[in-house]
Amino acid sequence: MSTPRALYLVEPFRSLWAGQDPFVAVEALQGKVFRELEARRTLRTEVAGRGYFVKIHRGVGWGEIFKNLVSARLPVLGAGNEWRAIRRLEELGVSTMTAVAYGERGANPATRHSFIVTEELAPTVSLEDYCRDWPHRPPPPPMKHALVARVADMARRMHEGGVNHRDFYICHFLLHLDPAPTPEALRLSLIDLHRAQVRARTPRRWRDKDLASLYFSALDIGLTARDKLRFLRTYFGKPLRRVLVEEAALLTRLEAEAARLHARYLRKYAPEAAR
Repeated sequence: MSTPRALYLVEPFRSLWAGQDPFVAVEALQGKVFRELEARRTLRTEVAGRGYFVKIHRGVGWGEIFKNLVSARLPVLGAGNEWRAIRRLEELGVSTMTAVAYGERGANPATRHSFIVTEELAPTVSLEDYCRDWPHRPPPPPMKHALVARVADMARRMHEGGVNHRDFYICHFLLHLDPAPTPEALRLSLIDLHRAQVRARTPRRWRDKDLASLYFSALDIGLTARDKLRFLRTYFGKPLRRVLVEEAALLTRLEAEAARLHARYLRKYAPEAAR
């Protein structure tokens, strides 16, 4: 048994796995499986009546690493991405998942074994589902304004703090339902950080990719021009007139990239929906 490169356990897993090899114990957890690949497994389990999400990474192999690099994509080598992103977001005041177990062992990135266990966020609903009917049944304006401003603030804090998400869609924002959200008191948590990158400073290229993905994912929820301007004012933290002048080139690129993503989405999924 190799020595772990990193190991973090708090209750209930500190007691549950006492005296055991945590890398063996995590593989034995049972529950509803959401993803089962040779290199990665995601499931929901329960311990003492509480829900947890478990992600296990078993190493993607050199072939997959090289394939990603040739395609100019950064491979996900383990649970460390999510662990580091959670820690940084906590420091930045961006609500996210709570990690209760994390481990990593193996120096070879192609065969590294790692895992992360996070508390289930419940009851919640994704913003994608919460906003789905907005085009036909608009929400009260104060609630919509509050959500737009909160997403913009979370995005700003994340990017200013050196984190880019790489899957930055509204489906990865969870709205907490207990207590019932109001414009004055609502809580959003950002999830699915396994592809996130953490640096001292977020490169503009990766920031812009996140913003384009977010914009694309919100194209069909009935946002008005005023809603988009409200987002920009909060995200950039400047008077709107300055934003529209100083970020004109970026805004043009975001429109074009969001349109490209939307067209690709329609090509991929519209034929399936028509069957």
